[in-house]
Amino acid sequence: MTTLTTLPTRRLGSLEVSAQGLGCMGMSEFYGVGDDAESIATIHRALELGVTLLDTADMYGRGANEELVGRALVGHRDQALLATKFGIVRTDDPTFRGVRGDAEYVRSACEASLARLGMDHIDLYYQHRVDPNTPIEETVGAMAQLVAEGKVRYLGLSEAGPQTIRRAHAVHPITALQTEWSLWSRDLEAEIVPTCRELGIGIVPYSPLGRGFLTGRFRSARAFGEGDSRGRSQPRFAEGNLQHNLAIVNALEKLATERGVTAAQLALAWVSHQGSDVVPIPGTKRRKYLEQNVAAAFLELSAQDLAVIAGAVPAGAVQGDRHSAEGMAMVGL
Repeated sequence: MTTLTTLPTRRLGSLEVSAQGLGCMGMSEFYGVGDDAESIATIHRALELGVTLLDTADMYGRGANEELVGRALVGHRDQALLATKFGIVRTDDPTFRGVRGDAEYVRSACEASLARLGMDHIDLYYQHRVDPNTPIEETVGAMAQLVAEGKVRYLGLSEAGPQTIRRAHAVHPITALQTEWSLWSRDLEAEIVPTCRELGIGIVPYSPLGRGFLTGRFRSARAFGEGDSRGRSQPRFAEGNLQHNLAIVNALEKLATERGVTAAQLALAWVSHQGSDVVPIPGTKRRKYLEQNVAAAFLELSAQDLAVIAGAVPAGAVQGDRHSAEGMAMVGL
């Protein structure tokens, strides 16, 4: 694989970003014990390698992740395009997830995020989940007002369905749709991807490594460390499902070995090759894995390579939903 010093760029709508972004969620919650010093060093290394798109959300660590990213960007703000999200409401009950998209909440959430980040504007502001009780026109109208005031530059949606995307885009141009896309999550390909491309909306795949599963590091529920919720809350990691899904990783590892790369790099390259409007945001809190992920952006795959990978890891082969039942009820609205 050819390793270059800095990443090329791609376009999400009219926004130019690095061809690969960095998901920061796991630095603060869900994926085990965090290390703020290493996380900040990882963000700084990402900027050195040309990663400009950094992704966080107000619900990650209940604000702690935004604060962490804000600290990391002190003195580096002009190197980064900062994306954050609003809309998922949390309480002291760690299992509770609510959704709000009303205009009053949009404004208050943005102000709170700006304060935690220590910034005067957000480059890309996503609605994290669609509020079924608030018309999308109201939500995006409020987001558009934030653009008019200079507090937000570009607008995005996350896990929205095709009709919601169309209605939102009619109110104000939507720059990017963030949704799960990987070799084991391909349900967006039938309707959502064509809708986005018709409207000129970029696609930002989160969990392009299947929440780490496609790295091959997790081969039993015992592999998850302290504070890592994947083994408890993700159906695809549940006993039975996990053993079935290991066949996907084994097939991917065989292909990767033949190319002299890791399974994670091959899986990431596959996502990147789905179109020039696709910017995956693999998450990591360690510089070692960041550098491996960035190297995958330079891996060239031919049409034949892509066909072989798709044949070895066919769509629909995975067992289990990609979220819990409660989580699945919040996607595709």
